[in-house]
Amino acid sequence: MPTLHVCSLAKIAETVEATGARSLITLISAQTPVNRPAFIKPQRHLHITMSDIVLPMDGQILPGQAHIDELLRFVRGWDRLHPVVIHCYAGVSRSTAAAFITACALNPARSEAEIAQIMRSRSPTATPNSRMVELADGALKRGGRMIRAVENIGRGENCFEGVPFQLELT
Repeated sequence: MPTLHVCSLAKIAETVEATGARSLITLISAQTPVNRPAFIKPQRHLHITMSDIVLPMDGQILPGQAHIDELLRFVRGWDRLHPVVIHCYAGVSRSTAAAFITACALNPARSEAEIAQIMRSRSPTATPNSRMVELADGALKRGGRMIRAVENIGRGENCFEGVPFQLELT
């Protein structure tokens, strides 16, 4: 069964090794260095540079439609034979949004609310970036359902590092 694994930057190596992942999605600020684990081939590592913000801020990179389109192209090209690891700095906002977006994109008939509820049950800290979700909702033609699903689970618990979790695609 294809799975998504969400974690923080500090836990990517151990998560990739523990899960057998062969694909990695990095969503991180420009100045943050990331070491790609040896198990991940360069062509299977998507590195998107963006800040964890929802409104424009000087010196920051606002998540945009091009970022979401790049994420969607990458996950649609994923062979699903091995898990994928998705991370951001803390494993709380950008990575959880990307996991939610991926699960919705690859399961067009699956309920957005169900996916969001499962994500919340697996990680009490998950707080998907609302801008990313809003952009993806439009791109996937979900009619606001993705936005409402994330609003309904609410903000996760405050933390410095999110609780890692697994999300099945089926």
